[in-house]
Amino acid sequence: MDYFGNIVKNIKNLKIQGATAVAKSALDAIKYVASKSNAKNSISFIDEIWRAKEKLYDTRPTEPLMRNSLRYILYLLCKSRTRTVSELKKMTETVADEFLSKISEDKERMAVIGAREIRNGMIILTHCHSSTVTNMFRHAKAQGKKFSVICTETRPNYQGRITAKELISLKIPTTMIVDSAVPSIIKKVDAVFVGCDLITADISVVNKIGTNYISIMAQKSGIPFYCVAELAKFDPETMFGKPEEIEYRPGKEVWSEAPKKLNIVNPIFDITPRANITAFITPEGIVSPSGIMELINKKLPWIFKGVR
Repeated sequence: MDYFGNIVKNIKNLKIQGATAVAKSALDAIKYVASKSNAKNSISFIDEIWRAKEKLYDTRPTEPLMRNSLRYILYLLCKSRTRTVSELKKMTETVADEFLSKISEDKERMAVIGAREIRNGMIILTHCHSSTVTNMFRHAKAQGKKFSVICTETRPNYQGRITAKELISLKIPTTMIVDSAVPSIIKKVDAVFVGCDLITADISVVNKIGTNYISIMAQKSGIPFYCVAELAKFDPETMFGKPEEIEYRPGKEVWSEAPKKLNIVNPIFDITPRANITAFITPEGIVSPSGIMELINKKLPWIFKGVR
């Protein structure tokens, strides 16, 4: 199996996880395909990149950052049909690298902006693992703020353990709870900060299973619920009636030695409605759910082009 095939396999099998890591790997895969292309003309080259994009799309149904990074490359390539294949190869590499740089810049900006919302003495709840959320806590710690974080273990793959290890390494007081303990501790919490895998057209958020459960508890208790999200995590296909597909994983992730006749259902994402979201922390600032679509239209007009 070649480099491209290995990346496709590793994304599909969750050996590559996290929106940024998946997007980076997908862009590396597209750069590889471009560099190895033997296309004789620009149309054949673009068709080859398009087919590679489709294979990457099919690895995971809920990875809009990856999809939008590839959509952006195809959008620019399709606007440049008169270029030579060598020029298109160079363009693919350059655009991919620029998109990756923008992701890094946006993640840092969100961390800085989000850290402003953290006050001394706060008890914060987070769920799953988000490198941007962890970086936000790092910035707040560097500013001398004293706060503590409660993180869920995040079954069935325990991504909360990654979060806990990172927070401990930052010398941030950290407590871990089982997912179902959220109602028992929620009234002790001052704010909830979570990452985001996808934003839909109705401004709902798709994130790790359990996120909606936490948002309901937060709303009932009057606790702010913040979603940290790059604008490029918006799924433009939901604008045209596409229902957001929730990925289901094998039952063995929940119970590896389960009885043979036991049926296990293992959705790995759920949908948090906009009514439960206090605000989005974006690279452009803190935005209410009602303002996020206007911001996406303004900053990412290309995102609606080339929707398959």
